[in-house]
Amino acid sequence: MLVSALYAIVRRLLEFVVLLGRKDRAKELEILVLRHELSILRRQVGRPRFEMHDRILLAALSRMLPRHSWAAFSVRPETLLAWHRRLVARRWAYPHRRLGRPPISRDVRELILRLARENSNWGYLRIAGELRKLGVAVSASSVRNILTRAGLPPAPQRDSQSWRSFLRAQGESILACDFFTVDTIWLRRLYVLAFLSIGSRRIEYFAVTSKPDTGWMLQQARNLLMELDDHDRKVRFLIHDRDAKFPRAFDTLLESDRIKVIRTPVKAPNANAQMERWVGSIRRECLDRLLILGRRQLEHVLRVYVKHYNGGRPHRALDLKPPDARIRSPIAPVSTQPALQANRRDLLGGLIHEYELAA
Repeated sequence: MLVSALYAIVRRLLEFVVLLGRKDRAKELEILVLRHELSILRRQVGRPRFEMHDRILLAALSRMLPRHSWAAFSVRPETLLAWHRRLVARRWAYPHRRLGRPPISRDVRELILRLARENSNWGYLRIAGELRKLGVAVSASSVRNILTRAGLPPAPQRDSQSWRSFLRAQGESILACDFFTVDTIWLRRLYVLAFLSIGSRRIEYFAVTSKPDTGWMLQQARNLLMELDDHDRKVRFLIHDRDAKFPRAFDTLLESDRIKVIRTPVKAPNANAQMERWVGSIRRECLDRLLILGRRQLEHVLRVYVKHYNGGRPHRALDLKPPDARIRSPIAPVSTQPALQANRRDLLGGLIHEYELAA
C-alpha cells in the first residue's frame, strides 16, 4: 500500500513538472477535456471505487487547493475531510505496533505441547506452573489456546488410555502361546508348544511332543506355573487360539492360579500377532535350514535358539535390544570410534552367529 501511494505521488509530481512547461492556453484546453471526460464517466459509473493510495493522494491535494475548487473532485468535500482525518489518526496511532500481548515463541509452544503429551493428566494450570519453575511466564489461557490449536483435548479427555497404551502397560502380565509343527526326515510330525511374554518378548517356556493329548497339556500347564514361580513372574492373562489341542482342563488349571485365559476369535491370527511373528522368525532363521532327525535333536535346537533369542538377538520392538541382555549404548559416532575387535561365536554348527567385543 505504501509503495502504491509513493508511486502515485511521484507520477503526479512528474506530471506537474510537465505542466509547468506548457503554455496557459494548452493547460486550459486540457482541463476542459479532462472535465468533459469526467462528466462522461460519472454518467456511466454509479459509484467509483477508490484504493487506499487514491484516497491519500486526493486528501493531500485537497489541502493544497482552495475550498471553492473542490468541485473538481469526484467525491464530496465531506468525504475528503473524512479521508484527511483518517490519515491524521493513522499518523498518530502507531499502526506499526501490534495490539495485545506479545506472541509466544516457537520454542515455548513446543515445550507446552511436549509437557501435555508426556503428562496426559496435567491440566492447563499445572502446565503453566511447571513452566514458571523453568522461568517461562505463560498464562493458563495461553496454554489452553496452544493445546486447542494443536488438537489436544483437556486433561480429563487427554488422560484416557488407548488400547495400544493399555496393552503396553499390561504387557508384562500377558502371555501368549501357540502350537507349530516340525516334520522330521522320517516324515514324523512333532508338535511344539511355546509361551511368549508380550511385554518383554521373552520365551518363557516350550515343550515338544508327538501326541499333544489332555494329560500332556495339563503337565505343561503345571511346568509353566513352576517356571513362572521360579522367576517370580506375575501373569494375569494367557492368550491362545481355539485349537482343539487346548482342552478345557488346561484353561481351568491355569485359571485356578488366577491366570485368565483369553481365546482369540476364529481365523484371526492377528489377534495373537506376537506369537505368530516368533514362529515365523524361528522357522526362517533356524528350522527351515535344518533337517530334524527326531525329538531329542529338535529339543536341543530349540534350547539353543531360545537362549539366543532371549539373550543375544536384537529385537525391533525393544529398541534393538535382546529381551534379557543389556547391550551397550553407542558412546561415539561410528566415524570417531577406535578400531573394534569383535569375537564371533557359532551356534548350531555356524547356522547362527553371535558377536561380542574382545577383551
